[in-house]
Amino acid sequence: MQIHPPFGYSEIVPLQKGQKLRLPAPGTLPDFCSRANAVPISFSEFGVAYRDYPLAFISADRGKTFVPVAVLGVAGSENLFLRDGQWDRSVHVPAYVRRYPFCMARVTLGAVEQADRVICVEKPYLSEDGERMFDDDGAPLPRWKAIGELLQQYEADLDRSREMCAILADYSLLEGFTVQVSPTVGGATTLDGLYRVEERKLEFLNAAQHKNLIRKGIMGRIYGHLLSLGNFTRLLDRKGSAVKSP
Repeated sequence: MQIHPPFGYSEIVPLQKGQKLRLPAPGTLPDFCSRANAVPISFSEFGVAYRDYPLAFISADRGKTFVPVAVLGVAGSENLFLRDGQWDRSVHVPAYVRRYPFCMARVTLGAVEQADRVICVEKPYLSEDGERMFDDDGAPLPRWKAIGELLQQYEADLDRSREMCAILADYSLLEGFTVQVSPTVGGATTLDGLYRVEERKLEFLNAAQHKNLIRKGIMGRIYGHLLSLGNFTRLLDRKGSAVKSP
């Protein structure tokens, strides 16, 4: 059996209902937050995240598939939304971070990827001294209900994100772009590997394509994404403030 952990996770295992867990204290952030300059953002999060972060798209397979992300820094391993180990409370904390140490993943058995996803947890959080998430009958205990709901909703939202990205790619709406960082904020840097919607191409979509974007709620996400690109200026301001801090 093989399970490929998502970015930031080390070793994940399927969660068994009889297992006990020692969960992180409220407000504790996973280690990957301090070395991530972007994290995935889901379909529903666009409506709030566009106010705080530049939202862009990235591709790990040279433009075949895309993932929407919230950009957190302008250099590698840089998260400008952390202060003293805490996420800035004035901004939206991405669900990708809030779901940790849990995730949902597909299991590969005999080189065949299974259709159903299973709930997984980082192995170090399994502990006989921890607490149970389910009772003896397998029913969820109060502590698990909110966690399970977040995981289910987030996973469904990721499916909508994948559909959105597939449609944007199919309509040839995504273009690569780079961000130039001023030398006055810690040295000249180019942030590349990002994609954005090429707004002028929206004009040339046919009526059926326009209707599809509107019907699926993608058009609103497109404009939220385009508006969010102005947050690169605010991100550079954060960079400048970090450089000036003693």
